[in-house]
Amino acid sequence: MVSPLNFLRFAFFLVLSSHSTFAQDDEFLYDTFPEGFLWGTATSAYQVEGAWNEDGKGEGNWDKFCHAGGKIKNNDTGDIACDSYHKYADDVTIAKSLGVYHYRFSLSWPRILPIGTKDVVNQAGIDYYNNLIDGLLAEGVQPMVTLYHWDTPQALEDIGGWRNPDLVQYFNDYARLCYTEFGDRVKLWITLNEPWVVAWQSYGLGTNAPGVYSPDVGAYLVGHHMIKAHAEAWHTYDEEFRATQKGRISITLDCSWQEPYSNKTEDVEAAERSMQFKLGWFANPIYVNGDYPQTMKDRVASKSQSEGRNESRLPEFTDDEKRRINGTHDFFGINHYTTDLVEDYPRGNEWPSWDYDRDIQTHVDPTWPLSGSAWLYEVPWGIRKLLVWIRDRYKNPEVIITENGVSDDAQHYGSLDDQQRIRFCNGYINSVLKAIRLDNCTVTGYTLWSLMDNFEWTDGYGSTFGLHRVDFSDPNRTRVPKASVEFFRKLIQDNGFPAPKAE
Repeated sequence: MVSPLNFLRFAFFLVLSSHSTFAQDDEFLYDTFPEGFLWGTATSAYQVEGAWNEDGKGEGNWDKFCHAGGKIKNNDTGDIACDSYHKYADDVTIAKSLGVYHYRFSLSWPRILPIGTKDVVNQAGIDYYNNLIDGLLAEGVQPMVTLYHWDTPQALEDIGGWRNPDLVQYFNDYARLCYTEFGDRVKLWITLNEPWVVAWQSYGLGTNAPGVYSPDVGAYLVGHHMIKAHAEAWHTYDEEFRATQKGRISITLDCSWQEPYSNKTEDVEAAERSMQFKLGWFANPIYVNGDYPQTMKDRVASKSQSEGRNESRLPEFTDDEKRRINGTHDFFGINHYTTDLVEDYPRGNEWPSWDYDRDIQTHVDPTWPLSGSAWLYEVPWGIRKLLVWIRDRYKNPEVIITENGVSDDAQHYGSLDDQQRIRFCNGYINSVLKAIRLDNCTVTGYTLWSLMDNFEWTDGYGSTFGLHRVDFSDPNRTRVPKASVEFFRKLIQDNGFPAPKAE
């Protein structure tokens, strides 16, 4: 007799097996990446720097959020983190040892502008980043610099943070200062990292700093301002600095691949809708027409009306703003980690929010390997499907993968023999190669998250994504290479997966 549980598992398998897949996904592709492919690794300021109140740095939103207590696993903070403010030379050394082309790091807005505005400039912060940039270049590693990776000066948070339209101008002032101070040497810029996370998790759900709960209107308002802030910072570089500095600048967006739960029309449409609500929310204005996806505008407007509102919860861009926003990119920066199975699921007006506006339900395949993070399942083919989707929706732009990686699972947590990470990278990077060689996607770079274990936001130090282990109980914060270091180094040397030589 078949148990009810086994029957459900079998039924779920049948649903999964009905998904459209690439014919080549079961075969490992032996080939190399295009000549000049950009290999890199990454960190961000709050996650590694520490020195939260040293040398004139102002308080940031994550400083206040962590210090409040009860927000972060084990009440961890980024007060010291990897101590990269004092040990940046070690970071340069291990980045060089990998053989990477670029090291992606972010600037701390409150370290450079302690109160968020150009009225007070902290020279010690500028000196720190100059030393890091110069150190990287001396070792042949190009800096890829992110202006904003979630750490807002608390002084600006006190006036509403990204809910306040004034942040568009404050961010532009900050960006102009950074171009002026560092742009003679920095040739790859990212304006904002993952604005969806800030809009939804920081100002929608309130689970990230600054912890604002406004799922109905706050998330959309923040996203609106961040898109405009990106556009202004891009235009400032384009109009005032590009001719002399000759760099490139774009935004980094994040997206899990949204796979239909079944081949039913409703689920296929739901998966497409979910992609538009997540990636299209920010990509459509920048890469298509200066405006939000039509399905997003229609659905939010309809729900807003049925809730008795006089206007949509999704703000509108003026025609001038649309023209200003459209085309503000030099490449497509994408962060990707995992995949969701998406089922059509009408939500009505149960909970006015970005989440329920999508009218979907997400699932995972129980056979997918789980990482050390509850949200991250290992699904290598998802990145290939995402790249093809970007190719088809945005006219095959140049894509630089600005983050991809995995946290150590329970079996490998704390171990230097991180075979799970090697398996993950092998599968995902080979899927990227297939997207390039078999699907003609224009992917020019891959950045592995992360150079070393660091402060993983609300997970604190409980999730470890690093190529190098860091013992956070050791005052020296020594970086120790895991087995994946040698794997990634050889992959870079080979520029991919050349066919094994015949015996």
